[in-house]
Amino acid sequence: MEKTYEVTGMHCQSCVETLTNALSELSEVDSAAVTLNPPRARVEGSAIDSNRIAGAVASAGDYSAEEVSGETPASTSATDAKSMLSTYYPLILIVTFLLAGCAILQLRSGAWSWMDYMSDFMGGFFVVFGFFKLLDLRGFTDAFQTYDVIASRFRGYGFAYPFIEVALGFAYLLHFELFWTNAITLIVMSIGSVGVLRSLLQKRKIQCACLGTVFDLPMTTVTLVEDVSMAAMAAIMLAYGAY
Repeated sequence: MEKTYEVTGMHCQSCVETLTNALSELSEVDSAAVTLNPPRARVEGSAIDSNRIAGAVASAGDYSAEEVSGETPASTSATDAKSMLSTYYPLILIVTFLLAGCAILQLRSGAWSWMDYMSDFMGGFFVVFGFFKLLDLRGFTDAFQTYDVIASRFRGYGFAYPFIEVALGFAYLLHFELFWTNAITLIVMSIGSVGVLRSLLQKRKIQCACLGTVFDLPMTTVTLVEDVSMAAMAAIMLAYGAY
């Protein structure tokens, strides 16, 4: 059985973590997923008692919960695919535009270079993703702290991370000191992959902070593929001496 509740009183990712922990402690709850936008909590279990859910939410702080749906029927592969496409549409759109735009630049140059193509793509990727993170820097940091191995210990790294991304992005676009740019990217994205992989192995249902808090993206293997792909491209350019 799965039930969904509208939650009021949440303001940041810390609230999400607090409520997730409070709901997970209930014996009848097998799993709990809380999101900030929309402000909802989804709980799964064999016998969900809405009164106990509301009580757990209220005891966690200045929050309240109201049931908005009953038992959710089993989903089909078609609806799952549609839901996934809808969830990741902003990410798909951004990556598609970046790939197409970088291809146009290469075609216009008259001499296609895969190294330049990857450099331009990574530059655009970091600048765009850093931009979305900076729209709500505090919110991003709250979300990033929940899974990143460095930010979880040093909050300042979470605040600095979007600026690191933007700096790397401009360095790639300008082809500036690409050896060091690729080396730093390889280190940063590899470390990021560790935190994402750990969260996936723990089956934690948390928000992915790759696009900041503007879009409510869940933490899935898509996030891991994103980090690993960027690290891999940096490694390839280092291996082929593209600097």
